[in-house]
Amino acid sequence: MQKTDLALLENTDIAPYAYTQAGGRADFLAIPKSLDELQSLLDWAKAKDLPVHVFGRLSNLVVRSGGLRGLVILMTELKAVSAVGTELTAQAGCDIIWLAAIAQDKGLSGLEWAAGIPGSVGGAVFMNAGAYGGQADMVVDSVTALMPDKTLKKFDRSEIDFGYRHSVFQENGGVIVEATFALERKDKSKIQAKMDENNYARALKQPLSWPSNGSVFKRPEGHFAGKLIMDSGLQGTSVGGVMVSTKHAGFMVNVDHGTGNDYEDLIHLVQKEVFKNYQVQLEPEVRIIGDR
Repeated sequence: MQKTDLALLENTDIAPYAYTQAGGRADFLAIPKSLDELQSLLDWAKAKDLPVHVFGRLSNLVVRSGGLRGLVILMTELKAVSAVGTELTAQAGCDIIWLAAIAQDKGLSGLEWAAGIPGSVGGAVFMNAGAYGGQADMVVDSVTALMPDKTLKKFDRSEIDFGYRHSVFQENGGVIVEATFALERKDKSKIQAKMDENNYARALKQPLSWPSNGSVFKRPEGHFAGKLIMDSGLQGTSVGGVMVSTKHAGFMVNVDHGTGNDYEDLIHLVQKEVFKNYQVQLEPEVRIIGDR
């Protein structure tokens, strides 16, 4: 490593960090433990003229087998949580599942939908994650991001431009560092009961025993992606080590050392077959990035 005191890993496999357990190598990978370290990493990459990719838990993401050029930053060590009244503020690397558990313990309602969602607070905000009738934009009050000009900027709810699996951070280059959630007081047992109900439904319907990214496709208007895939007879269809789940057709699972390219190729195959059968163009919910 060239002269730097930053904890950088060179030519490192991404797969062990990803929910899919697939993905090529990163030129450089780092896991900052403070905002100062994060800024130093961004400065280092800028000085080297390297592209930067910032992730949380690497869920809802397919990294192609050729990997990612430049610097990959994982925010997973930035996970502190604080509470003021009925608000919880969490750093971007905090698991959204863990934040939901903290909310329940404090008798705060609004994150029950997140009790079983893989991923981080930053990722949930970035993609406006949601499930079981809940969604990030229903409870996020503000977000603080590190902007390209090195300033920390606070975005109020109205400035975040939330939409279906969308936020302003997909365009503005800001690195989400923390989010504040506005919740409501409620009986702890009722919160837990709702979380248990959601997780039971999830375990009943979803293939949780295999690595996956959850739902692969956005819901097309007037349809359900999973039903279109199931009715096309695609459950059990495989490319390499990745298969359309036989339990939930909207999921693709890594059953045998599948690669990022396997995921992408299976996504394209499913899109082609569903369009042929129903003239519906499925749009991936997962992000597909990296070199082939």
